[in-house]
Amino acid sequence: MLKLEGSWTIGQPLPASSELEKAFETGPKAQRIGFRAEGVAEWDSGLLTFLVKVKELCSRRGIVAELEGLPEGVRRLFRLATAVPERKGAARQKARPSFLTKVGTAAAAFGTGTLDMLGFIGEVFVAFLKMLGGKANFRWSDLLRVVQESGAEALPIVSLISLLVGLILAFVGAVQLKLFGAQIYVAALVGVAMVRVMGPS
Repeated sequence: MLKLEGSWTIGQPLPASSELEKAFETGPKAQRIGFRAEGVAEWDSGLLTFLVKVKELCSRRGIVAELEGLPEGVRRLFRLATAVPERKGAARQKARPSFLTKVGTAAAAFGTGTLDMLGFIGEVFVAFLKMLGGKANFRWSDLLRVVQESGAEALPIVSLISLLVGLILAFVGAVQLKLFGAQIYVAALVGVAMVRVMGPS
């Protein structure tokens, strides 16, 4: 019987499956392994990753892993993750670039970004000088009108769009997260999405 307690999240130090393998080698031979998760305070994909490795370890040793003692959300997510086995060679092997390649790419990107930034600052400075000298070709009334339309007058439509998008996102997120027993994260999902996506608008 494997007893799970505490916080099983990615940010926490989680035990490795190799510790369980050592217990199998030194202890009596086991035919079944069960789980007790009453003491689990919180969990995420870190727990799922550990369970997948334990399942693979049990399969190699011919041990039956019984998941009845795990939370319902964990069992659903585990069945979903192991429904279709990964094909050999399906994962792409990414070639790691050399150190010189990384340095060259970073230097080229930095140079391009620096030139663009300097060009933008120069254009703004020249336009500002023209405005101070009275040579700028624009009307103050048009500038104030654009500021008003982009500021106070845009608040109602941005608020309406944020409300509608938030409702849709909350509904879709609640339906999907309910499958894994993680409805508590709906509010955080909507809040973060609205701040990041609609906030700049």
